[in-house]
Amino acid sequence: MPDIASNIISLKQQIPSYVRLVTVSKTKPVDNILAAYNTGHKIFGENRVQELLSKKDLLPADIEWHLIGHLQSNKVKYIVPFISMIESVDTFSLLNIINSEALKINRRIDCLLQFHIASEETKYGFSMNEVIEMTGSAEFRQLKLVRLCGVMGMATFTDNSEQIRKEFRYLNGCFKELKTRIFAEEPSFSEVSMGMSGDYKIALEEGSTIVRIGSIIFGERK
Repeated sequence: MPDIASNIISLKQQIPSYVRLVTVSKTKPVDNILAAYNTGHKIFGENRVQELLSKKDLLPADIEWHLIGHLQSNKVKYIVPFISMIESVDTFSLLNIINSEALKINRRIDCLLQFHIASEETKYGFSMNEVIEMTGSAEFRQLKLVRLCGVMGMATFTDNSEQIRKEFRYLNGCFKELKTRIFAEEPSFSEVSMGMSGDYKIALEEGSTIVRIGSIIFGERK
């Protein structure tokens, strides 16, 4: 097993203090997550609701769970009672469902808007035009228990660092435009979640405030 504690401590020394590290624990067993947690780290990210539910009750209750993978609408109700942030909101209908489930238990849910910034069509996310249209609608203004905290995106899976940089720069530009045009009076709208194990250094240079890192900490998936 990799030295998870040393890896996470080393990584945190490389990341500015204002940047939050989401440790991506998908496919990793509970003992690996505990090894990271025991360094004092408390923010973990999972891709799949079913896997998250299978781990959550076996781990300390003060872990802040981020849902970072594509979220199916019929799974929303299972995570709304405890999730710290849903980073992968990629449609208005999903946002609506999150709000509806949140209303049932009167709990505000922090969310990020996922933008499609990569060249791969298989990745999910809004376009800037879709977000502008959505936030200008009367239906959007009826959402009482979702709090939009910023944007998220995944760059193209490529060795072309200039392409990755261009995509991250575009996402940060989307954030800045939304902050200026729509969320200027919302201090909570402050996050740009971009950067994973292979490209987080570029993401930091381009304005990331949240990085989502797994393999540097836990080792490559087998």
